[in-house]
Amino acid sequence: MPDEEALAVYRQVLQLDADRPETHYNVGLIYKYQAKWPESFEHNKKAAELDPVDEAINWNLAIAATALRDWRTAREVWNRLGKNVELGTDPIDLNFGITPVRLNPEDGAEVVWGRRIDPVRARIESIPFASSGFRCGDIVLHDGAAVGHRVFDDREYPVFNVLEMFEPSRLSTFEAEIQAVDVSDLQELLSALDKSGIENEDWTTTVRHLCRQCSEGRPHDHHDDDGNAEWIDRHVIGIAAIDAIATEEILRHWVKGARKLLRFQLRLSPPIRH
Repeated sequence: MPDEEALAVYRQVLQLDADRPETHYNVGLIYKYQAKWPESFEHNKKAAELDPVDEAINWNLAIAATALRDWRTAREVWNRLGKNVELGTDPIDLNFGITPVRLNPEDGAEVVWGRRIDPVRARIESIPFASSGFRCGDIVLHDGAAVGHRVFDDREYPVFNVLEMFEPSRLSTFEAEIQAVDVSDLQELLSALDKSGIENEDWTTTVRHLCRQCSEGRPHDHHDDDGNAEWIDRHVIGIAAIDAIATEEILRHWVKGARKLLRFQLRLSPPIRH
């Protein structure tokens, strides 16, 4: 049933019984996925008043409160749910560990890694493809229900779908295509970028393309890396930086002999801040 038809039915139900928490929850859920945060907040708040111990209701209330920057309510809800968040009115900026998040879940569905600063926001630490519209350092609002899993250092982490951009990063995304004779050439370049504090990723060797079933579940054996793959001399490096000057200097210094810089370009800038 389309959202608007479902909302019309729920409104009729509320006219008959305005105190059903399940109905308010379902209305708030629809508004959440439409990013209509005042409406989602209103119905989840009512649902929580009617059923204050329901975990799903509280999570969606906290998500809506966070989207609206209502830190008092968000902190109260997380505190009620037993999260390590103190009461107050200040924005939440804690460390809830790393997490994979899925960008644009309905279109492209790239999964990147970030660090959670509260139970439903993460600061992206990977360098997303420019086509995603997201950048390293962006803070995103994500859902509370896991859709799939990823493994890092032998530990499994749930993947959360991103609901919207919360706060954009100051970093731009650059792309460098290089030719390296062997892995030591490549490592020398990446190390030079690291030492300069410039975020970088070798997209050629680190990016995995998964079918939807694996992306939203657990990657199957047919997506395992081939440890016997031959060396590829051309690599595309994703770079996150404020400007290109320092990066270009490192790239020019790295180029010598058979090492080549085939392409270097700005792919995505931060939105203009007013």
